[in-house]
Amino acid sequence: MRTILVTGGAGFIGSNFVRHALGRTEARVVVLDALTYAGNLESLADVAQHPRYAFVQGDIADRSAVRALVRERRPEAVVNFAAETHVDRSIDDPAGFVRTNLVGTFELLEAARLYLRDEPAAAAGFRFLHVSTDEVYGTLGRDGLFSEATPYAPNSPYAASKAGADHLVRAWHETYRLPALITNCSNNYGPYQFPEKLIPLMILNAVEGRSLPIYGDGGNVRDWLYVEDHCEGILQVLQRGAPGGKYNIGGGNERTNLQVVDALCAALEAERPAKANPALAAAGKASYAELKTFVADRPGHDRRYAIDASRIRRELGWSPRHAFEDGLRETVRWYLGNRAWCEAVSAGKYGRERLGLAPR
Repeated sequence: MRTILVTGGAGFIGSNFVRHALGRTEARVVVLDALTYAGNLESLADVAQHPRYAFVQGDIADRSAVRALVRERRPEAVVNFAAETHVDRSIDDPAGFVRTNLVGTFELLEAARLYLRDEPAAAAGFRFLHVSTDEVYGTLGRDGLFSEATPYAPNSPYAASKAGADHLVRAWHETYRLPALITNCSNNYGPYQFPEKLIPLMILNAVEGRSLPIYGDGGNVRDWLYVEDHCEGILQVLQRGAPGGKYNIGGGNERTNLQVVDALCAALEAERPAKANPALAAAGKASYAELKTFVADRPGHDRRYAIDASRIRRELGWSPRHAFEDGLRETVRWYLGNRAWCEAVSAGKYGRERLGLAPR
């Protein structure tokens, strides 16, 4: 039975991928996660007793721990989700992003390279898949899409640290022939996302009658991808992608931040009408939309991202299953039904600070 080592598997996309891999494959899934603020075992509670699941707490930048784990578990695949991801935090603390996203990826690559060097028989079928972001490409004008050939032009410390990691992965394939792949995704949404990001933050703030902070004029455009669809794309790349390959994964759902917030307000109204929410009455509001507040834009805020996902569609036959509106309704229902999870993950280092953030 093959083993997949999933780094950052207690985070948003990582935990969703763990469930997806356990449900769609026969592989053992070993999670390595440092359990920082955005990684929480509550996100894996439903698989904690699964016979093919194991959890190891550790930091991907810890050289000795990572190399020992790879040698002990002998994975046939490494899927690297581990990353600091929030742009605002990268502006305040770039050093932490460089350490995890860049140095951590280097340590994983080296652990894999040395493992295959010392045990060449393990190289057959081995894959190293690095999960990255569309933010490495910079920003778009009104037209155009990011393709796999788009030059890198990161505009935030977060994006720069991910871009550097992508370059390392490519170099380890080209120089050492490590069978590596890279995926670059658009904005994800869905269950288990830490409540500092746009969609969960707006849902929870709205239900509590708190302001819905929107950067600038709300016109920044993102391409939204339901997390379950993203996990299926990653699995397809892992199983069928050509080593050295790079695949963009996007939902084809461009929306301005203001459009997303308005859609969320409408979805909340359908699921939990404002007139029946005492928190709104206490705030003196008659609708969720009245909670919208425009705040000063952040430095280096990219105006538009949009993904050309034609390669993964053409070569691997992947396509997203969720229309944006359908995925949004499922997401709203999940957060409304899992308030205990939201409180548990918000009780850590950054706690209720999330309520004052205007996210990416």
